[in-house]
Amino acid sequence: MPIPFDEACIEADPAYPKFVKLRGILGGKSALVSFSGGVDSTLLAFVARWFCARSLAVVAALPTLGPGELDDATRVASLIGIPHRVIECDVLQNPKFAGNPRDRCYHCKRSLLGAMVGFAAIEGYDTVLEGTNASDMGDDRPGRRAVIELKVRSPLLEAGLTKPEVRRLSKALGLPTWDKPSMACLASRIPYGSPITRERLARIGGAESFVRALGFDVVRVRDHDGLARIEVENDRIKDLCTPTISSSIVTKLRSLGFVQVCVDLLGYRTGSMNEGEHTPKSRARRLAR
Repeated sequence: MPIPFDEACIEADPAYPKFVKLRGILGGKSALVSFSGGVDSTLLAFVARWFCARSLAVVAALPTLGPGELDDATRVASLIGIPHRVIECDVLQNPKFAGNPRDRCYHCKRSLLGAMVGFAAIEGYDTVLEGTNASDMGDDRPGRRAVIELKVRSPLLEAGLTKPEVRRLSKALGLPTWDKPSMACLASRIPYGSPITRERLARIGGAESFVRALGFDVVRVRDHDGLARIEVENDRIKDLCTPTISSSIVTKLRSLGFVQVCVDLLGYRTGSMNEGEHTPKSRARRLAR
């Protein structure tokens, strides 16, 4: 039974006026939703399912998805009751992405959303929607350029909804993704300029799945040409370093192809691959390339 919509659950929330604005943005349109099954796209698809004249969630089968993410996305789409379809999008065929430049996200997003815009035109949808929220605008996001170029709409951003507000509204509405950790694509674990290959993505995905199964909900395994740098939340670092757990992780990650395994003592943080990229020396290195 799909999750029902009960507006009374959110009317007392301070973000309710923004929700009303979101509802107005979507009302009456036919919309294709770029859907990952994450916090943002799930709230967006849920509202589209109830207020758009016609809606479809499109899930992209990308090689950069972690293990199980595709199945999770289709399961969530079924739970919220929106029709969904899976399309193949092999971004590794694009050398501008596979070469892993600093704007790799632009090339990925351009390929992905370009395919969805074409699909929407064929199927007769008015617009394509994606889940950028107001909190995202503080980050360096090259993929945003593709959204603008392709005239894809970002209703959560247009309504001014922040990430905490998206989570809070999602919880009140009964959406199962309200507390889901962020799941950036596996390519973000590879340093810029180091090629993105299926083999590297597979070993990163396998490594993160293994560590997550040990009880670490938030984990990143950064792949530095054979050295695995593991990030978990600060208060879980001590658990990661216990002899039994650390030994099992080293054994597993070496079996996946990593040569060395280390723990990042600064813990998990977004954009750790960008650290050191804005110093004078790093700028000189980029100019010399």
